[in-house]
Amino acid sequence: MKLATFSTTSGLELGLVNEDRVLPLTRAAPGVPRSMVELIRRWADFSGDLQRLGNTSEGWRAIREVRLLAPIPRPGKMLAVGLNYADHIAEAGRELPKEQVWFMKASSSASGPYAAIQIPRASPDSVDYEVELVAVIGKGGRHISRELAPQAVFGYCVGNDVSVRDWQRHSPQWSIAKSFDTHSPFGPWITLTDEIPDPHTLGITCKVNGEVRQSSNTRNLVFNIWAQIEYLSKAMTLEPGDVIFTGTPGGVGWARSPPQPLKTGDVVRCEIERLGYLEGICQSE
Repeated sequence: MKLATFSTTSGLELGLVNEDRVLPLTRAAPGVPRSMVELIRRWADFSGDLQRLGNTSEGWRAIREVRLLAPIPRPGKMLAVGLNYADHIAEAGRELPKEQVWFMKASSSASGPYAAIQIPRASPDSVDYEVELVAVIGKGGRHISRELAPQAVFGYCVGNDVSVRDWQRHSPQWSIAKSFDTHSPFGPWITLTDEIPDPHTLGITCKVNGEVRQSSNTRNLVFNIWAQIEYLSKAMTLEPGDVIFTGTPGGVGWARSPPQPLKTGDVVRCEIERLGYLEGICQSE
């Protein structure tokens, strides 16, 4: 099952996605929450009804007719791990980390799958792309073992951890450099775990203006998703709708020779096998 958030004249709406169609839930299932976080929290109450709705033939709209938003427009927590593919660690000139390297991304940086990527006035020449698999927390909890971690995940998205590299050098803590407005696009929808029983087998790519810049597979994660959840949940309670960016492979723009930051007019396409793609054009602030 796939679930999306999209905008209508009356506000935000949730929908079921089936290939190139979306079923708005306001009419199809009036009792379903209008908030994705609330739906995740109450999933046991509605999952059966939504499974049955997926087989209906009425009420569907072409997905091109709606404006898809980030599946969770303002996540409670957005967490991201750095240095988590060996080739990216090598191009950064860093050693393989002994412990996981985490930073927070401001929820205000969340953006839709096809929204523009802002080239900010504060840093017009240092914006970079980072395609990432995103895990959305479902049941969540505290002190989750890696054996039980799969049960804590609701589903998966494609993400782009857009990074402002000169600001990243301002401080050893990367959170601000990773939190500029529009710099956390993810989506295009949440693909639930029933369709992705093992998230560590997925091809992952990023193209800029049609040129492949990053190409890898999630099997190459240094710390896999289950280890990430175990680590994070030692420190904090993971809650329904929290979002985890799980790391980017090698091929980022600043590591190229010469460096190739994003510029106004560039089109960035991030894609993960079986999850869909993001595509955003870079626009000057």
